[in-house]
Amino acid sequence: MNYLKNKDEDLVIVSASLNELLAEYHLYYQKLRNFHWNIHGRNFFELHDKFEELYADARTKIDEIAERVLTLGYRPMSNLSDYLEIATLGESKSNLPDTEMVRDILQAHQVLIQKMYETTEKAEKAGDEGTIDLIGAYIRELEKTSWMLAAWNRSDSEFLKEPVLA
Repeated sequence: MNYLKNKDEDLVIVSASLNELLAEYHLYYQKLRNFHWNIHGRNFFELHDKFEELYADARTKIDEIAERVLTLGYRPMSNLSDYLEIATLGESKSNLPDTEMVRDILQAHQVLIQKMYETTEKAEKAGDEGTIDLIGAYIRELEKTSWMLAAWNRSDSEFLKEPVLA
């Protein structure tokens, strides 16, 4: 039974982009585990819990992305060697100070969000509403998480922009 109304040549492009996102998410997940295990200092309790929350969320998204690839009729990548080959995110040192860990996570968020935008553009061209819906929600959540982490890491000299009146 063909439950998809999209052309296979369009879906192959979307599934490849989803596999790239899957690779980035695996590196992001491991980065969070690393920081969860190795956080120290006065923000230990707060960040230890936050990193656990973030890696649990990443683990869920990894599964959902892989299942979306399967839904499109393709096999998700599942080997670490393949992830390392195509991901742009790299590993992180384990002995970073807390503020550098958060900065590293925020940089990873930029990579993930960019990859999500690329994936939704490809899904739009393919008319793949399921992928657009899935990834659109991820973008919204990750942008909010990024704002919160940036606010935590912001110095007193950094301020939000003033409201603009029409």
